[in-house]
Amino acid sequence: MSQKNNMEFNQLTIHELQEKLRDGSLTSVEITESVYRRIASVEEKVHSYITLMEETAIGQAREADRRIKEGNADELTGIPIALKDILCTEGVRTTCGSRILENFIPPYDATVVRKLKDAGAVFVGKTNMDEFAMGSSTETSWFGITKNPWDLERIPGGSSGGSAAAVAADECIASLGTDTGGSIRQPAALCGVVGMKPTYGRVSRFGMVAFASSLDQIGPVTKDVEDCAIMMNVISGHDTGDSTSVPAEIPDYRKFISRDIRGWTVGIPREYFVEGIDPEIKDAVDETIKILEDLGAKCIDISLPHTEYCVAVYYIIAPSEASSNLARYDGVRYGFRATGGEDLLDMYKKTRSSGFGAEVKRRIMLGTYSLSSGYYDAYYKKASQVRALIKSDFDNAFKKCDVILTPTTPTPAFRIGEKVDDPLQMYLCDIFTLSTNLAGIPGISVPCGYTRTDLPIGIQFMAKHFEEGKLLQIASAYEKNSKIERRRPEL
Repeated sequence: MSQKNNMEFNQLTIHELQEKLRDGSLTSVEITESVYRRIASVEEKVHSYITLMEETAIGQAREADRRIKEGNADELTGIPIALKDILCTEGVRTTCGSRILENFIPPYDATVVRKLKDAGAVFVGKTNMDEFAMGSSTETSWFGITKNPWDLERIPGGSSGGSAAAVAADECIASLGTDTGGSIRQPAALCGVVGMKPTYGRVSRFGMVAFASSLDQIGPVTKDVEDCAIMMNVISGHDTGDSTSVPAEIPDYRKFISRDIRGWTVGIPREYFVEGIDPEIKDAVDETIKILEDLGAKCIDISLPHTEYCVAVYYIIAPSEASSNLARYDGVRYGFRATGGEDLLDMYKKTRSSGFGAEVKRRIMLGTYSLSSGYYDAYYKKASQVRALIKSDFDNAFKKCDVILTPTTPTPAFRIGEKVDDPLQMYLCDIFTLSTNLAGIPGISVPCGYTRTDLPIGIQFMAKHFEEGKLLQIASAYEKNSKIERRRPEL
């Protein structure tokens, strides 16, 4: 075997591979084969994927190599990328981690999938996730649990756990996830990778199976911040297929990489340093503050006074929207249908009872109750009013600072099964990430160290609407100056 074949191309970043593809020292087929070799050796342990697309991927890689030879390459041409199994892929099953969509094959591509295809990306497969993106641990998937590559007895986070675990385990070069209350940033933090939730409306949601339509957003999971910028360049932009997509100008996000942050003001919200935060996470945040100050930023205390209501507000709004969105799964039009129903209503009941898992049923019931006659004003309407106050908190805070810094999670990854029977404890895992979705602002999680037991820790930056460039700028400045050792999980 040649020296070239001994190299592990799957460990490289998008920008490192771009150079090698451009100078002809590497082909997309070689990179893709390297990724599938890695999958063959570790996927049985990690279980990042629901569906692999090897035959399609090799075909896409050959086409990418042809494009590169012709000088027709895009930023992602030839790069193997994984897709969360909530994004519609024409001709490839899209399950949302649920029995009810176990054999659903969409007739069209989601807009982000089409954009990646047009850019010449290679699709590795569809990643595992909490059922219908409802969960914080990827334990609610009908297809089994994904494990954290850093410790196979621990969860990878959720709901985009498969997307984060696949990047961390080098089973793809980058991936797409979705974030409704932290579902990109929380698993990114727990798996030691970078994850961004863009501004609501920045990336089209067309072809993403809806969970909570006013909160859902698609975003990248990558090995470093520059890769995140590259992915954002390709997936961002206005789309007439999504009525919530905003026709705002898209900057070249790579131009924000490696700029300095001298003179910036960073807000530290006192409400995020609650009782119960892991001391090692608190130490990592303190260390991050020191590094930012050394880079010329000024860190100040700020207040987001309605933070304490975020969890309650989220768990009224998200389930309410879910109960409406998931009404379409009735066994009639597509997806799983239970047999043996006496009449139409009985078939509905049997299909939904056996097609949905416990967490999805719990949220549908919570949401239906919140929206029901006599309770709408007390719950959904009130939650929407408090949501407006939460957004106002951020508007006021950004008058004093450029970005906000918080921990991404209150604790490192917990053990599989530890919180699965305690929904409230599970919901509290997202306490630091929910607010960005409620306010519609962008957030990014960046690795900021490890615990004494080698579990990754993430730090979160938040910015004003459509200021993803600022997040990439400070995240990149931090990443380049933090001197955190770049480790790989020992699988």
